[in-house]
Amino acid sequence: MNYYVTTPIYYVNAKPHLGHAYTTIVNDVLARFHRLDGYDSYFLTGTDEHGDKIVRAAQAEGRTPREYVDQISSLFKAAWPGLAISNDDFIRTTEERHKTVVSRFMDLVNRNGDIYFGEYGGHYCFGCERFYTEKELVDGLCPDHQVKPEYVSEKNYFFRMGNYQDWLIDYVKANPDFIRPERYKNEVLGFLKDPLEDLCISRPKSRLTWGIDIPFDDDFVTYVWFDALINYISALGWPDGELYHKYWPVAQHTIAKDILKPHAIYWPTMLKSAGLPIYRHLNVHGYWQIGFSKMSKSVGNVVEALTMADKYGTDAFRYFLAREMTFGLDSEFSEDRLVERFDSDLANDLGNLWQRSLAMIKKFSGGLIPTGPEAEGQPDEPEWRGRAEDLISAWRLAFDSVNPRGAMTAVWEYVGLLNKTIDSEAPWALARDPEKAPRLAAVLARLAEGLALVSALFWPVMPATAEAMWTRLGLDPAAMSTDPKTIREKLASGRPPTVGEAFFPRIDAEGKAAGKAAGQGQAPGGTKAPGGTKAAEGAQAAEGGPGDGGGEPVGIDEFRRLDLRVAKVEAAERVPKSEKLIKLSLSLGQSQRTVVAGIGKRYRPEELVGRTVVIVANLAPAKLMGLKSQGMVLAATDPDGRLELLSPGDAAPGSKVS
Repeated sequence: MNYYVTTPIYYVNAKPHLGHAYTTIVNDVLARFHRLDGYDSYFLTGTDEHGDKIVRAAQAEGRTPREYVDQISSLFKAAWPGLAISNDDFIRTTEERHKTVVSRFMDLVNRNGDIYFGEYGGHYCFGCERFYTEKELVDGLCPDHQVKPEYVSEKNYFFRMGNYQDWLIDYVKANPDFIRPERYKNEVLGFLKDPLEDLCISRPKSRLTWGIDIPFDDDFVTYVWFDALINYISALGWPDGELYHKYWPVAQHTIAKDILKPHAIYWPTMLKSAGLPIYRHLNVHGYWQIGFSKMSKSVGNVVEALTMADKYGTDAFRYFLAREMTFGLDSEFSEDRLVERFDSDLANDLGNLWQRSLAMIKKFSGGLIPTGPEAEGQPDEPEWRGRAEDLISAWRLAFDSVNPRGAMTAVWEYVGLLNKTIDSEAPWALARDPEKAPRLAAVLARLAEGLALVSALFWPVMPATAEAMWTRLGLDPAAMSTDPKTIREKLASGRPPTVGEAFFPRIDAEGKAAGKAAGQGQAPGGTKAPGGTKAAEGAQAAEGGPGDGGGEPVGIDEFRRLDLRVAKVEAAERVPKSEKLIKLSLSLGQSQRTVVAGIGKRYRPEELVGRTVVIVANLAPAKLMGLKSQGMVLAATDPDGRLELLSPGDAAPGSKVS
C-alpha cells in the first residue's frame, strides 16, 4: 500500500509562520499515521520562488531575486526539523529538475492544441499574481489582500481551460470525496456554474524575467501558478521516474482554503489536458484567525510557530494545532487556549495517568509489568479488549477522513477510560488484600497495555513523547505497534518500567511554560502541601497514592503572601464544551466572586452547592474558556488517589485561613 501527501509549496515572500506550520504539521501527521498503519508513505513540501511578487520583495531589500529566494527558502527548510517534520523531499521551483518538467509539460499541452496566443485586459492583483473578474472583486478590491487591483492589458499565452469545464463538473460530482470537506466541493461546483475563462499562463519578459521560459517562445516566462502546480509531479520525476509511477496514483494534496481555485480547477484541467491521471484527494483546511481576522503578514498578526514550539515544546504545540482546529473550518488561535489544552489534556489527563500508573506498577507488582495467566481470565476481559478495538477503529477512521481532531478526541476518550479504571479499581486497595492479587495483576497489566496503545496512537501527532513513553515501558520505539495483541506479546517478558519525571509539567498562572515535554527540558511542576498530598485546582496526584512530603522550602514571609479564605458555594454549573471545568459562584461573607475550577470529573455541580471550600483569594484574575476566574479552589489527593476539596469545617465564609 502506497501513500503520497503534499503541502502546497510555500511562496517565499514571507518567513514561515503559524499558517505554514499548521499545513505542514497536518501533512506530517497524515504521513506518520500511514507509516504506522503499514503504508509506504511519501511526503513532499517545498517553496514556490517565481513571479512578480518575488521581484518586488527582492527589490525592497536591495537584493537580486536569486539572493532573496535562496535566503527565504532556507528559512523554510531549516524550520521544519524544529517542528518534527519528516518530509521525504523538499522541492524548489528554481531547481533544474523542476524547470525541465515544466517545459516538457507545457510542450505536451501545447501539442495537444490547448495553448494559444492572444490579448487580455483585466484586474490584476500583484499580491495574488492573478487576474480577477469584476464578480470576484469585493467592493472593487482583491478579496484576499483588500487592495484595488491594477488594470493590465497585454498579449500572452492562454490555456484553454474552458474546454474542460463540463468534464470537471462531471468528475467532481462522480467523485464526491475528491474535494473534502464537502463544503469546498460545493464551493468549487459554485465556481463552475459560470463560464470558465481560459487561463493566462505567461508573462512577457518586457515586464517580468524572473520565471521559467516558455519552451516555444523565448520572449515569455511561465505564469507562476502554471509553473508551481507542476511541482507535485516534477518532484517525483515525471514522466519516467520510479517515484512517479509508484506514488502519483495515490496523490493527496493538503491546502488552505485561499488556494482552492488553483488546486481544484486549474490543476485538474491541466492534468486532463496533458493526459495524466488526476490526484486522488484535495484536502482543504480553514484559516487560523487572530482576533477573528485571517492571520496575515500584511495585517501584522502573524504568530511565529517556532517561538510557540520553543516555549511549550514541539509535541505540545503539534498536539494543540491538531486537537484545536476542526479540519475545514476556521479556528481562533490563542496562547491562553494553548495553555489550557496543555494543562488540561497533557498535564492532567495524560501526564498524571502515566506517572501514577507506572508508579503503581513499580510499587505493587515487584517492579515488573505483570503478565501471564494471573493477568487474564477476568470476567470483563472481552469488554475491555472491545474498548481498545473500538478506539483503534475510531482513530483509523478519523485519520482516513483527514480529521486529526477526531483522532485525538478518540485517543483522549480512552485516556479518560484508563483514568477512570484507576479510580474505580483502586489498585492501592486491591494491594492490601492478598486474595485480590489476580485482579490487581489484571488491572496493572491493562494499564500497561493501555499506555502502550495510547502512546502508539498519538505518535503521529506527538512522536518524541510517544517514543519516550514506549522506552519507559521497556519497549523499542522502532517496533511501535497499534495492534493490542502485538503489544501484549511485547510486554509478555515482564519488563521493568521507568517512572521518570513528568512529561508535561503544568504551566503557571501567568501562562509561562514551567517546562517542556520529555527530552526537551524539564522543570518541576506543582507545590506540595503539608501532609504529603499535592495541592492543586482539581488536579490528581501523579502516583495515585500518598505523596512523599517535603518539597522545596519557602520562607515564612513568602507563605504569608497567600490570602487563603473560606468561601461558600452558592451556585455551580458546568462550563460548556469542557468535561472538567465548573463555574462556581462563591460568597466570602461581604463579597462575591466567581472561580472556575477543574474539578468536574470528580464532582457534580449540584453536590457542590452549599459546601464551604478554601480558596486562594489574592491570585491575579485569569480567563478559562472565556470566563474570568477570580481565585483558585484548593483540593488534595487522599491516600487512595481520590480527589477531595479541602474543607474548612464550620468556619464562616470570608474567614482567613492561617
